[in-house]
Amino acid sequence: MDFRYSKKFIAGDGENGSGSRCNGKKGEDIYIKVPQGTIIKDEESGKIIADLNEVGQVVCLLKGGKGGKGNVHYATATRQIPNFAETGELGIQKTVILELKLIADVGLVGYPNVGKSTILSKMTNQTPKIANYHFTTIDPNLGVVELDKGRSFVLTDIPGLIEGASEGVGLGLKFLRHIERTRLLLHVVDIASTEGRDPYSDYEKINEELKKYSEDVANKVQIVVANKSDVLQDEEQFNAFCEKVKKDGREIFKISAVTGEGLSELFNRTYEVLQTLPKVEFQASDEEAYYIYEEDDEGFEVQKEDGKFVVSGKLAENLMRRINFSDYESMAFFHMQLKKLGIDSELKKMGAKNGDIVQIFDWEFEYEE
Repeated sequence: MDFRYSKKFIAGDGENGSGSRCNGKKGEDIYIKVPQGTIIKDEESGKIIADLNEVGQVVCLLKGGKGGKGNVHYATATRQIPNFAETGELGIQKTVILELKLIADVGLVGYPNVGKSTILSKMTNQTPKIANYHFTTIDPNLGVVELDKGRSFVLTDIPGLIEGASEGVGLGLKFLRHIERTRLLLHVVDIASTEGRDPYSDYEKINEELKKYSEDVANKVQIVVANKSDVLQDEEQFNAFCEKVKKDGREIFKISAVTGEGLSELFNRTYEVLQTLPKVEFQASDEEAYYIYEEDDEGFEVQKEDGKFVVSGKLAENLMRRINFSDYESMAFFHMQLKKLGIDSELKKMGAKNGDIVQIFDWEFEYEE
């Protein structure tokens, strides 16, 4: 909710240097708080900058501009009290995508309206909105299941999946990403076929969507939960379902989320299985591979455009921000820096002659050898 209405964050500017040996102060840092489990991606490349999966974890996304150097920094034997100082550097701008991948031990998956939210509400202090229509849950709910003797685990109710979820149908991709960090899946099926669908067909279709989305997700340990036993009319249907599921090597529990039948046995077994499973670390895809964002403050580039020489790059920009064009000493420093930084020699190499126009960001001047 914090990022729905505020999407632009600005840290403080570095201060300009000044006389009396005063260097400018660095700009004030800005800290942006995000929920645990937030992935930060670079919008332009799609690559991951950081994965904030630990409480209290801090990462520096962008380094702010440096404060300007005071006039004493430019003193020489012949110019002991310069009349100019360095301006503070501009800060860096970047657009990032914040994506939340919930961290939970167990994820409830299944078709819409199979009873996932009811199971969550029965076993935790969560009270999600529950009604008899599809997509009541549009965002995952988290709850803590507390057993006896201090045993507990975090359970998340993943909104209902449907055919095509792995291609984004019914907000499927938004839902599926929250499964990635879970260690165990409780696959909930409507064993009573209250909506006229075949339980095993539902079971197969959901697993197919998990497989299409990610092999890692599809291979997570599953416990199958046959819900709505209180309205089951055909016991043979349940027995046939059990035989097919057990061929996949998965355990199955018959429960009623409404009456509470079988829930205690299910969650005790869930806790036991969790003790055998390692924590899941988020793995970036090849397209998302991690990288460290580093601003280039060393280079510059010279190009000829529309008859003039255009100099660009962070190094050139920082140079221009140091110059006071109304001060003779500052201009002398400017010409000296053009040679020292190699910009002058690069202009010569590109064919610049006396009188040619050179542009560095918003400033233009005539080139002189």
